Order: sequence, then structure tokens, then C-alpha cells
Amino acid sequence: MKSVFASIFAMLVAMTPLVAKDRHCLFRLHVEANPRDTSVFASSVPAKFSGKDIAIERTPRISEQHVVAFYPYAAADKSYGALIQLDDRGRIALDSLSIERRDGFVFVFINGRPITELQIDKRVSDGKIYIASGLTAADIALMKKDWRVIGQRKK
Repeated sequence: MKSVFASIFAMLVAMTPLVAKDRHCLFRLHVEANPRDTSVFASSVPAKFSGKDIAIERTPRISEQHVVAFYPYAAADKSYGALIQLDDRGRIALDSLSIERRDGFVFVFINGRPITELQIDKRVSDGKIYIASGLTAADIALMKKDWRVIGQRKK
């Protein structure tokens, strides 16, 4: 009986790469952490606006798995910006995060690069994250491979 369960488990593990969707764009939203947290829970990043090193949680609160759609646009500084639409789990995570961490900062990373930092000044319950600028044309192309553009039908 144990061998039957072991073989079923092995078969499921072997099929996981076939079922899992390949992601092209990495989207991570990290929250400001307590500076006294150990390096296991937090890491230090330079803040763009203040120039100080700020501790952020190592585990992202929201990732590319929570994104369902986006809307890109050209920013004034010749980069791109985007409005990111989250699914229900991401919307709930963003809502609770905006209540828990009011007046704190969140840091947006796309494809491993820090894009922006946002200060939480009010409750965000609509499940949308606005990135004003800092994205490249390559970032937008990768996003289009993973998520639909808001206003367009899914292919």
C-alpha cells in the first residue's frame, strides 16, 4: 500500500512541470520590516527617495501569481508605467497590508529590479497597484506574455 501511494506521489511530482505555467515577468511587492529583524527575515535596500537603507521583509506579500491584468502607458521620463490589477487573493492581501502597515512603505520589484517605493497613506481595497514610471519596453513585453492588458479580451 505504501508503494502505491509513493508511486502516485512520484507521478504527481513528475507532472508538476507540465501543469505549472511558465512565468516570464517577476512581480514582487515587499513590505518595510523592523530594522532589528535578523537577516533571516529582512534585508536592507537603499530607498530611492530618502537615500537611507531601509529593511524590507524577505518574503514578498504579493507576487506575480496574484496579478491578472495590467495597463501600460508611456511615462514622461521616456520609461513606462503601469496599473497592475490583482486577483481576489491579491486584493485581500493588499487590503489587509494597507490597514496593517499604514504610513509604512512597500517596495515594488519587477524582474529583480527595484522599480518604486510607495508610502501607504490610505486603505487600498480595489486591488490595484499604480506604478508611475521606471519600467522598460522589455518589461512591458514580458508582462504581455503573462497577463492580459486591461480593456482587451484574453486570448
